[in-house]
Amino acid sequence: MERTAEQVVISGPPERCFAVATDFEAYPEWVSDVKQVEVLEHDAQGRALVVAFRAGAFGRSTNYVLAYDYSRAPEEVSWVQREGDITSRLDGSYRFVADGDGATQVTYALAVELRVAIPGFVRRRAEGHILHAAVRDLKARVESRG
Repeated sequence: MERTAEQVVISGPPERCFAVATDFEAYPEWVSDVKQVEVLEHDAQGRALVVAFRAGAFGRSTNYVLAYDYSRAPEEVSWVQREGDITSRLDGSYRFVADGDGATQVTYALAVELRVAIPGFVRRRAEGHILHAAVRDLKARVESRG
């Protein structure tokens, strides 16, 4: 299993970053690899607890279901994979820390375990793409919404 993380500073408050990152049904509009999202279960506050995704990965489509934890909200949202066709683990988190002047330091962490073995350099390249896209796409979405 590989654990990786990436950080970015986003021009916007932590609350807005959190709101965008947890608006899963809007992901197909702004997350480059996500094609379809379905919220399967909500908590008492209306937040998505269990979410099914269809995304592009390794030149094909993949499906996975994530369960979300808001116990540290709004500073952090984390998730664990419940189901996946290519991955056996896709666990991660977004952490949001105010960075002064209305900006937020965002840390995106991910732990990935694939069901099939692939060469290390291919796996690292794919993980780098996922991490970079996750923070780049979030930054673009938050900053475009002023």
